[in-house]
Amino acid sequence: MKQTLQLRLSQHLALTPQLQQSIRLLQLSSLELNQEIEQALQENPLLEREEGSDAALYTGGADALSHTRSEEPTGNEERGGQDSESPEWHQDGLEWPTSGTKGPRDSNDESDADAGELQAAATSLQDHLIAQLALSQLSGKDRLRVAFLVEALDDDGYLGQSLEELVAVLPEDMTGESDEVLEDLQIALKHLQSLDPPGIGARSPRECLLLQLDNLPADPVVKLARAIVSDHLEQLANRDYARIRKALGCTDEELRDAQALVKSLNPRPGAQFAPLDTRYIVPDVIVRKLRGNWVVQLNQEAMPRLRINRLYADLLRRQRGSGGGNLSGQLQEAKWLIKNVQQRFDTIARVSQAIVDRQRAFFDHGEVAMRPLTLREIADTVDLHESTISRVTTQKYLASPRGIYELKYFFGSHVATDTGGAASSTAIRALIRQLVGAEDGHKPLSDARIAEILGEQGIVVARRTVAKYRESLNIPPVNLRKTL
Repeated sequence: MKQTLQLRLSQHLALTPQLQQSIRLLQLSSLELNQEIEQALQENPLLEREEGSDAALYTGGADALSHTRSEEPTGNEERGGQDSESPEWHQDGLEWPTSGTKGPRDSNDESDADAGELQAAATSLQDHLIAQLALSQLSGKDRLRVAFLVEALDDDGYLGQSLEELVAVLPEDMTGESDEVLEDLQIALKHLQSLDPPGIGARSPRECLLLQLDNLPADPVVKLARAIVSDHLEQLANRDYARIRKALGCTDEELRDAQALVKSLNPRPGAQFAPLDTRYIVPDVIVRKLRGNWVVQLNQEAMPRLRINRLYADLLRRQRGSGGGNLSGQLQEAKWLIKNVQQRFDTIARVSQAIVDRQRAFFDHGEVAMRPLTLREIADTVDLHESTISRVTTQKYLASPRGIYELKYFFGSHVATDTGGAASSTAIRALIRQLVGAEDGHKPLSDARIAEILGEQGIVVARRTVAKYRESLNIPPVNLRKTL
C-alpha cells in the first residue's frame, strides 16, 4: 500500500491552563477558594496578600464595577435565610423543639455565647455522668457496672442494647453466673436512671418520658400525663383526643394541660451534651437598597486580595537578561491567579445583580412575591453559558435584609396561573405556609381545600402538588395538625 502525506485543517476547542484554572475557581465556594489561595501562597514566592478595606459596589451593566468605601461591617454572618425555623424532633408523631436551639448571633461576639452551650461543648455526656457517679455512695463493683452502662449510651442518652446483649460483652472481672450478672445490671441501670439529666438510660422514648414524669411532684396533671404516656402515647401522637378522653374520663381542659406537660419534656436528654458544630457562612455578595434600587455589593470579607511580591519581581527584572529560571514561570502563574480571582468575583457580581433585578419583588415583599426564574434567562442577560451560571450560583451566598440565601434559591420550578402566567414554587410554598399558619386548629385545612383556595387566587395547583410542597415545608398532614 502506497504511503502518502495529507494536510488537513480542523478546528477544536483547547482548554488552556489559564482557562482551566478560571473554570475551577468559579465553581469553588468561598472556603474552598481560600484553601486554594493558601496553597498557592505557600508554593509561589511571587504571590502575597494585599491588605485593604475597599469593597466593590456593582451598580449594573456588563462591566460596571466601581470601588467605594464600605460603609457597613460585612464580617462573618450566620445564615438566617429561608425557613430558618428551629428544627424539631419527631417520635411517634409528637414534636418537641430541639434542646438548645438558638437564633442568629454575631460570629465575632463572644460575649453573648450561652454559658450552658459552652459547658455542654466542653463536657461530654459520659464525663457528666461519671462525675456524678464518683460522688455516689456505691461500692466499687457497682460503680464499675454503672460506668459500663454509661459507655453503652448513645448520643441521645438512650441504652440502645438490651441488658441480655450487654451481659455477653461484659469484661471478665465483672462476669459470673448469668442470672446474677443480669440482676446486677438491672440494679446498675436503676442507679444510672437516677442520675442527671432525668430520662437518661431509657430504652425507649416512652420510658424516657416516664422517667422524667417520675421526677416531678405528684399532682393530677402529672398523674394524667403519666397515664397518657404509659398507655395512650400513640393516640396522643395521632391527635385522637376523643379516644383518650373516653379511656381516661378526663375533660378537654385536663387533657390540654397534660398534653402541654408531655410536650415540655425532653425526649433526647443526652443531646445537650453533644459537641457543638457551629458553621458560619460568609456571603459572597451583599444586597442593599440605595436610592430606591437594590444593588449588589461584593463582600470584602470573602474577597482575597493578592499582589505580586515586589522584592522577587525586582530581582527577576534585574535577571531578565540571564533568563530568570523558575521565577519567570511562577510570575506568570501569579498573574494568572490574580486575574482569574478578580474575574471570578466580577462574574459573581454580574450574575447576582441580574438575579436581584429580576427578583426585586422578593426583596420588597418576601417569598410570596418570588417570580419564576431559569438559568437560561440569566445566561441570556449576562451573555454567559448556562453551565457557567450553574457554577456561579452553586455554594455562593447572598446577604440581604431578609437573610442569607444561596444564589440557587432564586431559581425554581413554576406553576401555571389562570391568566396564562406562571407562579414560582417558592411563592406557592410561602402561601401554603401562610394558610396553614392562619388556619383554625380545630378545623385544619386539608390539601384539597388548600388547592381550592389557591385556585381562587388564580393559581392552578393539584392536591398532590400541595401535598408535595407541604411535606417539603415539614408541615404535618391535616390529622396531625388538629388541636384541642
